[in-house]
Parts: sequence; C-alpha cells; structure tokens
Amino acid sequence: MSAVNVTLPDGSTRELSSGATAADLAADIGPGLAKAALIAVVDGVEVDLDVPLDDGASVALVTGSDDEGLHTIRHSTAHLMAQAILDLHPGARFAIGPPIEHGFYYDFDLPDGKTLSDDDLGAIEARMKELVKADQPFERHEVSVDEALDLFKDEPYKLEIIQNVASGAAASEDAGEVSGDVVSYYRNSETFLDMCTGPHVPSTGRLEHFKLMKVAGAYWRGDEKRPMLQRIYGTAWANKKDLKAHLHRLEEAEKRDHRRLAQEMDLVSWPEELGPGLSVWHPKGALIRKIMEDYSRDRHEHGGYDFAFSPHIAKSVLWETSGHLDFYADGMYPPMEMDGATYYPKPMNCPFHVMIYKSDQRSYRDLPKRIFELGTVYRYELSGAVHGLMRSRGFTQDDSHIFCTREMIEDELASLLDFVLSVLRAFGFDDFQAKLSTRPVEKSVGDDEIWDSATAGLKAALEKQGLDYIVDEGGGAFYGPKIDVDVRDAIGRAWQLSTIQLDFNLPERFDLEYVAQDGERKRPVMIHRALMGSIERFFGVLIEHYAGNFPAWLAPVQIKVLPVAEAHEDYAYEIMAKFKESGFRVEIDPATDPLGKRVRKGKVEKTPYVLVVGDDDVANSTVGVNERGVQEVDRDVSVEDFIARLAAEVDAKS
Repeated sequence: MSAVNVTLPDGSTRELSSGATAADLAADIGPGLAKAALIAVVDGVEVDLDVPLDDGASVALVTGSDDEGLHTIRHSTAHLMAQAILDLHPGARFAIGPPIEHGFYYDFDLPDGKTLSDDDLGAIEARMKELVKADQPFERHEVSVDEALDLFKDEPYKLEIIQNVASGAAASEDAGEVSGDVVSYYRNSETFLDMCTGPHVPSTGRLEHFKLMKVAGAYWRGDEKRPMLQRIYGTAWANKKDLKAHLHRLEEAEKRDHRRLAQEMDLVSWPEELGPGLSVWHPKGALIRKIMEDYSRDRHEHGGYDFAFSPHIAKSVLWETSGHLDFYADGMYPPMEMDGATYYPKPMNCPFHVMIYKSDQRSYRDLPKRIFELGTVYRYELSGAVHGLMRSRGFTQDDSHIFCTREMIEDELASLLDFVLSVLRAFGFDDFQAKLSTRPVEKSVGDDEIWDSATAGLKAALEKQGLDYIVDEGGGAFYGPKIDVDVRDAIGRAWQLSTIQLDFNLPERFDLEYVAQDGERKRPVMIHRALMGSIERFFGVLIEHYAGNFPAWLAPVQIKVLPVAEAHEDYAYEIMAKFKESGFRVEIDPATDPLGKRVRKGKVEKTPYVLVVGDDDVANSTVGVNERGVQEVDRDVSVEDFIARLAAEVDAKS
C-alpha cells in the first residue's frame, strides 16, 4: 500500500497510509490530540478532519485553544441552534448565522408572525443539548447551483443568497459557500441541512459549552425596507472553565455599565428631549471632565503644541476640498442653507487645522508645527448604533495635527507614541496592544518612498516602546499608514482609544507648502493624532474600568468629613477649610443621621476617603481615615500627615 508523507508546523514529518485523513493524522500523533482536534489547516486552507491528505501536504491540526478552533466551535454552534429552532418551530425560515467575537448569532423568520423573547431561550438550549447528546456528524456536500436551488426551495433567504451570487450580483459576507457553479452545504441529521462553506467540528457532540444570551430584532440585509427577523445571540467556548469565565466577565460588565453608573452617580444623563446619541453633563461629571481636559491641556502645553479653536460649522467648499463629502457624507449631518451658501456641522477638526497652517507662509524652521484642539464634532450615527458615551452623535475629540518634513517623521512618531502611552498610563491603563495598518493595495495616494518611510517610522516607534503589535497588511487609510492603540480594562476588555495616522492626502488637496532649506517649496506631511479619541467615550471607558471608583485625582469628591456628633461639626468645618486650601475637593456630611449610615453612604458614593472625627480628633488635630477598599480604619492620623499623603497620591496620578 502506498503512503503519504505530511509536514507538521514544527518541520517534522509523518508517514501515513494512502487515503489517510487529518483525523487519522491526529490519532497517529496521540489520543489526546485525536480527542481535541476540531479542523485542520492543509497547505494554508482550513478543512474538515475527514478530508484525505495529499502526499507532501503541510498540515496543522487546530484545537479549541486556537482562534481558528474557537471560530469553528461558534460557527458550528450557530448551526446547532438553527436546527433546534426548526425542530421547535416547524415552518420557521432561517437566514444567516455567522460566528462573531465571543459567540455567534442566527436570524430567523418564524411562522404566523410569532416572536421570541428571552424567556424562550431555555427551551432552545434544552433542545440543543439533546442534539449534542445525539452526537450527529457534520457531513459536507457539494452540489450544482440548480441542485441547490431545488434543495433550498422552501428557504427564501438561502435562495436569495444563491441567486445573487450565481447571477454575479455583489457577493455578501455569507456567500462563501457559493463558488462558481458549486454550492456547499452541511447536513447533520436527516431533517436539517444548512448551506455553508465550513469547515465544522466533526460532530455535534463537540459543542457542549454554550449559552444563549438574548433575542433581538434585525432587518434582513440591514435594510429597514426588508423583513424584520428574529436574531438570537449566543456564546460558545472550548471548555466549561472558559465559558464560566466569559459569563463572569459579562456579569462584571453589566455591573460596570457606564450608562447606569453615570446616572446613579449623578454624572451624565441622556434626556429623551435631546434625541439619540446626545447627553448632558451634570456638575460632578463636568468636574471630572474639566480635570481630564485640564490635564490634557497641561500636557500639550508642555509638549510643544499650539492651541486652536475652530467653529462648529463650515461651508461646503471646505468639505469638498478635504474630500469628506466624497468619502464621508453618510456620516455627516444634513446641510443647512444660509446666505446663499451651504453649511455642514463639522464631522472632523482636521480641515480647520489645515486652514491655520495655510494662513501664513511656512519655512522649514517653523516645522514641526503641532496644533491641538479640544474640538466638538457631530457625526450622524444610526439611532440603533448609538450607545451611551461610547458612540455618540456629538462628542469632543482631543485632536492634534502635526505638520512636518519627511525627514522628521520618524522622530515625531516616536515622540507621539511616548506621549500617548504616558497619558494613558496616568489614567490607570498599563496593558496595551497596537495595530500597525499598512498601505492599501487597491487605492492609496503618495509615492512608495514616503509610504515605506512612514511605515518604517511607525514600526520603529512601536519597537522602541517595546509595545506588542500586530500588522494589518493593507489596512491603512487611503491617505497613509496608521497605529491604533488598544487598552485592556480591569476585566480584560480591549478598547481602541488612541490613533496616530500619517496623511499625504490633505496636504496635497489643500496645496500646503513650506520653504525648504535649499529655498525650494516642498509639501509637508500631516500626522493626525487623537489620544483619548473622544472625551465622552474615554470617560465612559474610565467609568467601566474603575466601576465608578475613580482614583483620588479624578474623583469629583475626594474627601467626605463625618463629625460623630453635632459637637464635632465646628472642627469638621475647620479641617475642611484646610483641605480646600490644599486644593482638595471635600464635603461634610453633618450629624443628622447615625454615623454608620453616613459611613455606608460615603462608600456607596465611591468617595476615596471618608474621614470620621470625634472627641480625640478635636483634642489632637487628627482624623480617622476610612480609605475606599480598605476594611480597617486608620485612626489618629494627623491632619498634616493626611494632607501630605493625599497630595502625594494625587501628584502621582494613577
């Protein structure tokens, strides 16, 4: 019998009998891998484990500990849920069911206008568990387009996918299963099959660790003129431990939801009268915002930036020249006609900073020119997409634009990245990952030399910082490469906050120049840099990161003084005056309620320090310190020592 030889990722080879599959390879390596393997990657292509291997193939076996394995588990669990829904609701039609981050969803059209609620999820899960116990194999089949049309003749959404791709219409994200004249589908019972490109786990028995999360509505193809479907979201993992950890993170995320905490803590609210995506900042929230903005202004002032202010609207000619009306019109608010001209609310600050640069002739001696603005912008987000402070229709960006020569790019980028990370660290973030996005293959402006130089500069800046990063080949903007910086919060969620982008486009569009040392006029390079991204979104992330327990330097009230009895109130007001003289934010909670109740109130309000003062404190100029998060009271602390302690904490930031 002839044999096949395959190469493993470590460079070793294995000899297998002719016709051996990836599953046979896993079993040959060991019983543990045979049990854990889900799919294989053969010569760079993901395939099912039952695919026969060719001689000379390079093979990697994928388990649930790999990203590809988790993706496969979630994709397969979506099929499992669809089968359960069709079993429980005969006559239901199913649309698409892709894996997404941490889980999956599937869209359904139920018969007779029936709708599902979260109360129905338990029954669906129970049926899914029965299908897991049945251990049904996922079997791949390929048929012609005509055969597929007949096979799915009772499934209108599947038919539309097949017909659109077969007719040459624009392919959709779920149409990979249609390739030329061939349609692939998977069957895992006599009654259930689903069009799909695969691969899938070997059988339903591998799909034990899942949880259905919620029911929502979704228009077919995202088009409000098309049918409204029932969308069920779920999560799926490789093992019980990971599923439990994810559900715990979700519980923590719910507790930390900035929308709830912002209103409970009297920071921000979203009155219906304002409209979706718009908020008002209450005094305590506005105070924290002022502290954040003051810190940002101070850092920029000492970092060599010039401050700028720009209007909230501008004539259409500005947005035509910048290209926003060509590339970003859908994200802009509708125009206003005034004085014979058309005006738009600004979606971005960059063209205004270009106008500042262009207001005078520039020399190489003027560069780099760094312009900074806390500029409010307006972007038309769909009402279904707005999400508290995280995604608003009006928000303030801490926007900077640096105009420099090509020779300055690398040094400026290194300085910018250092600036970005130092500010993020001050706010309590220390777990970063970056993404370096390079030149798009299809469409970009600028010559190869400057793209190569800019990309090398970005890479050098990342490596100098020792920052972990991934490369997104071709993911840059058409006008230049960029770095996006993600931070991980206290419960491990990643938030994309800061961005540094090279731009060769706007200097060209606005005909920007500087006089070089040799007297020639040259084109500057423009660097866009948003540090917090938007003040609103950054504040929302901070609320969730700290669960409302802001560090002392950010807390709207840093100290709450509690006199034990009315006789101690004069002393309480005396030390409050001292704290205010030292620049601290302090309140008194007079002795109108029992002391224990007031102490608990201070902790519920998340005050960093609750100070209790009684007879001994009055006699000795001391305080009893209840520090947030610390069980024991630190008694007999001198007022001067406490002031020094808190001052050092505030000066150190986070």
